[in-house]
Amino acid sequence: MRGLDDTDREILRLLLADARRPYSEIAETVDLSAPAVSDRVDRLRETGLVRRFTLDIDRELLEGGSRVLLTVEATPGRGPALQRALVAVDAVERVLRTADDRLVCVATVTDSDSAPTEWVDPADVRDYDIRPLADESWAPRLGGSELAPACEECGNTVTREGESVTLDGELHHFCCENCQASFVDRYERLQDGA
Repeated sequence: MRGLDDTDREILRLLLADARRPYSEIAETVDLSAPAVSDRVDRLRETGLVRRFTLDIDRELLEGGSRVLLTVEATPGRGPALQRALVAVDAVERVLRTADDRLVCVATVTDSDSAPTEWVDPADVRDYDIRPLADESWAPRLGGSELAPACEECGNTVTREGESVTLDGELHHFCCENCQASFVDRYERLQDGA
């Protein structure tokens, strides 16, 4: 599996600053052709590192609601279900879940919106707190990070020597040929039995 080189990192930095930046402009900066930049971005998407290109809206310019920070303590064992439920609520924009199943959400609410406990199954909520948001900043950065997914067979970190395979349109990463072969064999047996 190919890791990130300096050119990949620069492409990612440029896209983090402006995801709509034309590939031709990126190509001039990294000294490649626009098709070569496109190929690199496609590869980064295929590895799963680039999940999507998104839009950051300035809510202050929109009418209709107040921005709030909602902190929810999940009932033990119900964090993942609560996270899925909150993500589905139109008023909720971002949901972060900690290892101890505390969820922090950014939402835009109006006077007519129901209470957060009505957005989800009340049995999933142990406690919650709502505070008005005064301001927020979002500054994603790449830093000096290396590409290091977990092996889907054994959980080890996949290095440059790792393997990747696409099965039914989904990319899977493995730390070695043995893990890949074991996973693919089991996958194919399950497919045959289905």
